Amino acid sequence: MAIEAFTSKWMTEEHGMVYDSALKMFNSWADKDEQWRENGMIDREAWYEAGKMGFLCASMPEEYGGSGGDFGHEAAILLAQAQANQSGFGGMVHSGIVAPYILKHGTEAQKKAWLPKMATGEYVGAIAMTEPSTGSDLQAIKTYAVKDGDDYIINGSKTFITNGQHANLILLACKTDRNQGAQGVSLLVVETDGLAGFERGRNLKKTGMSAQDTSELFFSNVRVPQKNVLGGVEGLGFIQMMQELPQERLIIAVSGCGAIKLGLELTLAYVKDRTAFGKSIWTFQNTRFKMAEVQADYLAVKALCDSAIEALIEGRLTAAQASLVKYWVTEKQCKAMDECLQLFGGYGYMTEYPIARMYADARVQKIYGGTNEIMKELASRSM
Repeated sequence: MAIEAFTSKWMTEEHGMVYDSALKMFNSWADKDEQWRENGMIDREAWYEAGKMGFLCASMPEEYGGSGGDFGHEAAILLAQAQANQSGFGGMVHSGIVAPYILKHGTEAQKKAWLPKMATGEYVGAIAMTEPSTGSDLQAIKTYAVKDGDDYIINGSKTFITNGQHANLILLACKTDRNQGAQGVSLLVVETDGLAGFERGRNLKKTGMSAQDTSELFFSNVRVPQKNVLGGVEGLGFIQMMQELPQERLIIAVSGCGAIKLGLELTLAYVKDRTAFGKSIWTFQNTRFKMAEVQADYLAVKALCDSAIEALIEGRLTAAQASLVKYWVTEKQCKAMDECLQLFGGYGYMTEYPIARMYADARVQKIYGGTNEIMKELASRSM
């Protein structure tokens, strides 16, 4: 039973076509999903397929290999991915986070060198901020790079890096001046193929997102050309990160909105088919009330996300607004998944049922991209 696709002001006919095509591709991966979950990552061939179909770097200009779209195209792909329950695909990081950093802050040479390869899937992108001892406090990172001739020599480690096993282009947050605090942070673009001193750690086992590779990364005297500092000027990394985090947080919220919709659809179909005490579970008042509550939350979440998407496309979304959207939507997502799983009873706890996987996948939404506690702290500063 599908929930009505309520009209969104930002979604044009073209955005709708992108959604339909992306949904078809993601649904075609269904027979591979179980194996990917066991492997802890999707196949690299899936990245190439997404590139061939135009679903990588959809919002990047055509001159750099992209599809020439806007954030609405990325949002349409995210919603399709959520509807297909394909949480293992790290396209939101690759296309919605890493590529925009390069487009907005990179030099012309950097954009021409890296974006076309990202659009085809030849390069899979990751962004490496978090460290074993540093989470949301980005000023406290310890990974550092020192100049040596025309290069930087990098030492340090990162953890919880989405796309870490596949990535061969990593946007690395590091200290290029360890005495300058935030002003000493730079973003270095690390191309990892055949790179001496670079090592991928284990593919981390997680409570959810089991088909999405999430890794530790190690840098031991890794040599990267100085020309790979994003934008060509060191010391701008913290400012660049602060400018781009709103889009990252909206991406998390949009995926949460899509997940609530699918959870509601799956649960409605189940309770109308399942019987107890000789009648449909749907006939029980508690079931109908719970479903009405989830429906109300979905409508509110969708309205909030639609407004934020429109604001981002028009350049009006502030960091404080994005923080609140990310916080509120992910709280509602976790609540909705809990309510839906409960209505499945014991079957809802079995991982063969999609609702169990969606419940587990939802939990990290309140953590990554900045914990929800940090989101409220950031938002409160603008009040």
